[in-house]
Amino acid sequence: MEHESLIRLAVFLGLFALFAAAEARAPRRARTLPRQRRWLTNLSITVLNTLTLRALALGLPLLAVGAALDAAGQGWGLLNALRWPVWLEGLLAVLVLDFAVWLQHLVTHKVPLLWRLHRVHHADRDMDVTTAVRFHPLEIALSMLLKIGLVYLLGPSAPAVLLFELLLNGTALFTHANLALPPRLERILRLGLVTPDMHRVHHSVRRAEHDSNYGFALSVWDRLFGTYTAEPGRGHAGMTVGLQWQDGRPARLGWSLRLPFRRF
Repeated sequence: MEHESLIRLAVFLGLFALFAAAEARAPRRARTLPRQRRWLTNLSITVLNTLTLRALALGLPLLAVGAALDAAGQGWGLLNALRWPVWLEGLLAVLVLDFAVWLQHLVTHKVPLLWRLHRVHHADRDMDVTTAVRFHPLEIALSMLLKIGLVYLLGPSAPAVLLFELLLNGTALFTHANLALPPRLERILRLGLVTPDMHRVHHSVRRAEHDSNYGFALSVWDRLFGTYTAEPGRGHAGMTVGLQWQDGRPARLGWSLRLPFRRF
């Protein structure tokens, strides 16, 4: 799809700058660690993830949007067979893909091998806009492979897949932002969308809280499947973010990349 990479990069940089400025102006919580070291590590992981996907594209002819174009050309996938109106196909594709991300997220917490990879994300001791892009490169590669497979099965259009990718990236930046929203706006937004306060509960060190609120974009899945927690037990100011053990090591790049292969 023409200019896909430029569109995604422009949207990412614009939203990153917006939410970084917003959380600096209205922070929800005080920082535990200095921002500079954490940001350097988290953004370096983002660069490695980008290179990982580039390398994956060398081994695979297509990634998610390309897979949608290929599926359409071959007539593969449920939606390509049904030929429903474009708006309805797009809406269904976004809903199914978002549910798939919710389910994948839940599974990464339940399967020990996948949790080893995913805990790189949870090891961040502070939550801010850079936490949204702190995922181990192996987890990113596995997520892309699953997404490609689902695109071939579902058969969404390429614009629908691109729209979903933009929605997922944008809401991830928003939900991880250290941003204090007005209480009324927070309550209204979380009726449909995951908010920073809602997702912060998921980053609690307390197991019952950490095993809830798996949604990235839509809040409906946690409500439907009984994994919704409204507020942390100790409140947002008093809760502890991260894993059970707490020190400054997650702010180091090498340590974070080796974390899946360590025992705790």
